[in-house]
Amino acid sequence: MKKLIILFGALFMILNTSAQTDSNNPSPLIIIYDASGSMWGQMDGKTKMEIASGVLNNTLTNLDSAQEVGLVAYGHRKKGDCKDVEFLVDFSGGKASEVNEAVGAIKPLGKTPLAYSASLVIDKLRSSKTKATIILITDGIESCNGNICDVVKAAKAEGIDFKLHIIGFGLKEGETEQLKCAAGAGEGNYYDAADAEGLASVMDEAVEQNVDKPAGNFGVYAVKNGEPIDTYVKAYKAGTDEEMGTLRTYGETRYMYLPTGTYDLVAKPLASDVKSIKVKNVKNVEEEMTVENISFDGGKFKVTGFNNAEGWDCMVKVKDADGNQVAGTRTYGRSKEIEVNPGEYMLTFQALVIKGLETYTETKMLTVEAGKVTEVEHIFETGVLQVYPKVGGEIIDCVVKVNEVNSGTNVVGSRSYTKGNEFIINPGSYSIKVTPLGVHKDRASQTINVVVKKGETVSKTLNF
Repeated sequence: MKKLIILFGALFMILNTSAQTDSNNPSPLIIIYDASGSMWGQMDGKTKMEIASGVLNNTLTNLDSAQEVGLVAYGHRKKGDCKDVEFLVDFSGGKASEVNEAVGAIKPLGKTPLAYSASLVIDKLRSSKTKATIILITDGIESCNGNICDVVKAAKAEGIDFKLHIIGFGLKEGETEQLKCAAGAGEGNYYDAADAEGLASVMDEAVEQNVDKPAGNFGVYAVKNGEPIDTYVKAYKAGTDEEMGTLRTYGETRYMYLPTGTYDLVAKPLASDVKSIKVKNVKNVEEEMTVENISFDGGKFKVTGFNNAEGWDCMVKVKDADGNQVAGTRTYGRSKEIEVNPGEYMLTFQALVIKGLETYTETKMLTVEAGKVTEVEHIFETGVLQVYPKVGGEIIDCVVKVNEVNSGTNVVGSRSYTKGNEFIINPGSYSIKVTPLGVHKDRASQTINVVVKKGETVSKTLNF
């Protein structure tokens, strides 16, 4: 199901236009860096300070040379001072190399004044009338009785133009509420980084999601068994390989910008035991806020095979868009359910026992939705063909071969022994060749043509 939150078109266009900038003159990037005493803490054999410094160095080194970068550090000079916040590199003309050098010289020491740090940066943006992307890195919560969320809300209400991302580095569960509030108020994202690899990943994404990007208008929320699941999502122009946007949900609703159009989404959970799925033909309107709910709960096919009106034993296979078999069952004449990931699949039915040219079929691509059952049935049509070779009124052992007349294809062959032959066979025209065996093998073969109709029995006796 899709939830649409309609915004006023004019307001959206104003916000969208204000977010645009000349790609050769990107808005400044300001790093608020945690230099509190807790950054001496160990993680994977290194201090958090070493890890953060290395990750930041790698990220900033890859920035465009035109990108201005500023650095604000807190807790780096005095142990118990809640005002220990300093601009180490001014964002006006600041370079990535200057920031990396300054970070390398920091010795963590003091407290965590998040609200005061944000206030100083916002004051600078206010006085300079500059818009910027702010990335706050912290391994702890506010320790100076401030509320960063209130600070950010007030700044946004005043009309100061910035995007705030917050990266919680090694924070514990239950410590992130105020930080998530602040990131949301700052029109950015809260990222949780549990280790060095995680910090590198979210740093790159935070830098990419800058204030110059159009505001996100297409969100994704992914769940499995009712619980949110961290998922990487790529959007493609429908029916093509043209990538139009990416996002990671982090177990929440996260947004990307997509122009008006139709898209195919490929959603890949970060949980290794859950397979990726494709959601096709998703509509988006640029002036609206759209949230696509993706569920990784299984959906089901309910499959039934019939012979005329009778439930029939069939082998059923489920294949994905690449033709790979992902599931299957045998019906034994009853309806069977097959659970698969949500997505689009083709089903094949192979009728057992039935003979002829129409004992196998493939469906078109069918959609399975999470938690829903899609019913699929196929009816095979048949008649009955009986062949009785006789000598003196007694059935004799023969080889019986049945060919479809138009194609010449052999559809069945068997021996009659002393019982004769009975075939459940598709309607059509057939040529029957009967060759005696055993004591009667010296007798010449006989060939006859028959027409089999749906639901009827054709019985033929051949006398030798």
